[in-house]
Amino acid sequence: MISPPIADGLNEKQQQSVVLSEDVNALILAGAGSGKTRVLTHRIHYLVSEKNHHVDDILAVTFTNKAANEMKERLTNLLRQPIGRMWVGTFHSLAHRLLRTHPLEVKLSPTFQILDSQDQFRIVKRLMKENGIDETKFPIRKVQWFINQQKDEGILPQNIDAGYNFFVKQSAKVFDLYEKHCQANDLVDFAGLLVKSYELLKNNQNLLDYYQKKFCHILVDEFQDTNRIQYQFIKILHNQNNHVFCVGDDDQSIYGWRGARVENIQKIENDFKPIIVIKLEQNYRSTGNILSASNALIAKNQNRLEKSLWTESGDGDLINIFNARTETQEAQYVVSEIENHFNQGKNLSECAILYRSNAQSRVFEESLIKRNINYRIYGGLRFFERAEIKDAMGYIRLAENISDNIAFERVVNFPTRGIGISTIEKIRSHAVENHTDLFQSSIAIIESLPARAGNALQGFIHLIEALIDSTKNLTLSEKVDSTLLQSGLMTHYANDKTDKAGSKRENLDELVTAAKQYVHENESEMNETQGFIALATLDSSGESNQSSQESVQLMTVHSAKGLEFPVVFLVGLEEDLFPSRQSKDEPHLLDEERRLCYVGMTRAMQSLTLSYASRRFLHGQSFYSLNSRFLDEIPKSFLNYIKNPNSDYTTTAYEDVKSSPQKMVSTLSSSIYSIGQVVNHAKFGHGTILNYEGSGDSMRLQIKFQKAGTKWLISSYAKLEIV
Repeated sequence: MISPPIADGLNEKQQQSVVLSEDVNALILAGAGSGKTRVLTHRIHYLVSEKNHHVDDILAVTFTNKAANEMKERLTNLLRQPIGRMWVGTFHSLAHRLLRTHPLEVKLSPTFQILDSQDQFRIVKRLMKENGIDETKFPIRKVQWFINQQKDEGILPQNIDAGYNFFVKQSAKVFDLYEKHCQANDLVDFAGLLVKSYELLKNNQNLLDYYQKKFCHILVDEFQDTNRIQYQFIKILHNQNNHVFCVGDDDQSIYGWRGARVENIQKIENDFKPIIVIKLEQNYRSTGNILSASNALIAKNQNRLEKSLWTESGDGDLINIFNARTETQEAQYVVSEIENHFNQGKNLSECAILYRSNAQSRVFEESLIKRNINYRIYGGLRFFERAEIKDAMGYIRLAENISDNIAFERVVNFPTRGIGISTIEKIRSHAVENHTDLFQSSIAIIESLPARAGNALQGFIHLIEALIDSTKNLTLSEKVDSTLLQSGLMTHYANDKTDKAGSKRENLDELVTAAKQYVHENESEMNETQGFIALATLDSSGESNQSSQESVQLMTVHSAKGLEFPVVFLVGLEEDLFPSRQSKDEPHLLDEERRLCYVGMTRAMQSLTLSYASRRFLHGQSFYSLNSRFLDEIPKSFLNYIKNPNSDYTTTAYEDVKSSPQKMVSTLSSSIYSIGQVVNHAKFGHGTILNYEGSGDSMRLQIKFQKAGTKWLISSYAKLEIV
């Protein structure tokens, strides 16, 4: 019998998941809003309190640092004891910890540096330039993406078969140069953390045996988002004497574009036998109508692990459907509805506008600004990605490790001190020829430089040496504060006329606060400063534009995953936008678009509005479009069509008009044509009128032809015959 503290607040299926036998592996299919985090933490609680496992026997993998921190807090409260250095974190943070513990086995030094995306970009750019690879023909971002894609798949440069593809051939060449550069300079990028950790275990049987024995239980959250190398990492750690407990939902797999493989969750049953599958289908977030509509939509996907969400909270309101004439009218309608919710006593932060593409936010921002409504764009630049923070961390990194070439290059001439590109090139050349780092190379070549350049470089060297000497006995926050002052960064940003609001200076002050709040693990393989540097590089939990003010939340559907809001507006549901044009000819991509729509819908707790525009100005062009096929896949019984106040007809799908002949079909003003009317064209054949623009001789009709697809025709020239 499960004890009361562990069973507290769990439904029957959740309890069944928590107290599973230790003799089997488990796949917990956890639908949206079904309480998967509670199940994960209670499972660990059960293993520690009831089965007497030590927390060090357990490996728990999350997909964000935020989720990892929440899990640690919950476990501390449940177990009523500190969990110490329990192995809980993201794939990247756990891989980083593993490499810090065993660097020599993968040919790294104990002080290896982690590359972030910007550092990686600069290295790729320089390698391409040095090797005469034209970035106009081979865009740096595309080459960088290619490299990371290969690493996510666990593919090495020498194993790439380029065939006759010249882009792949050149990108593979850059990949090889990049890997050699990283190895020579003791650098590891994000994808490389996983690759090297996997290689560490694969190539060292004693270490593999140790960790397989150490981790009696391996728990993985969001399993549907794993890529190939992450799956291999979990698979190699598993043997017959330990057990995996995977939680995920294939219906919420929406990161295929960055390497996630939905098939990973679908092949668990074969790769981790014996295994038991438990479905968590009771939803604690959304109303019955929202769930029923979402279930109907996602059921259109093939090869999914079937589940159907339900709730005890009642049906709630129908889902609103609004057809706007233009994207401007769509934004005006959404913002006016938000005002209505606000006037009814709801907080602005309870309302979210979700869109497929970041480019769609502009028109909503303009409308919110006109109405003087506070808003926040979710998912912008993270705190540690901001330029002024990276500058400060560059000095901190270089003072901690003078061999950190990435940090050296970032700060050697910032703030500007007269060290030009030609001087830096000489430093690089000498470093390569003499197999040394850039800092030692700088010292060696000073006397060979012109007096002005030599003095400037000497001043920089003295600055770093003074930083090292003056901060070695300071606390971390004192060290950061002193570095900001001695480096000249505070003075530079105080005089920065482009920073009128002083936000960059405030961010530097916030970095000192972050250092004060940083809690270092005493048993860590790193000292406190190294730990703080690693946090700054790996952290992915901070978003920009955070505000204490009540504000409407704007974000892409991808950014909304894991969040929930009482009131949701899912906008831009049009063919070629959502689903995207790129997905329409690829069944697996279309399935992912449908999953993305499902994720957007299931963010809503009480109220959901789906909207689309008949005409949209996007990326500099005006488009006429059909409503998204996803709208047609939702049964009409769950929908409430909102009458557009600026048109002569109520929003409806043309199929609904065709299938309901008794329903009145509005006639277009001063026209013989009607929405839903069947017409015949001499060339295109039979079709149904979906929409219109303008009036009189200039009226344009949107017609879906049975064989020729959807076209816009000028009524006065089309010579249409009413059928």
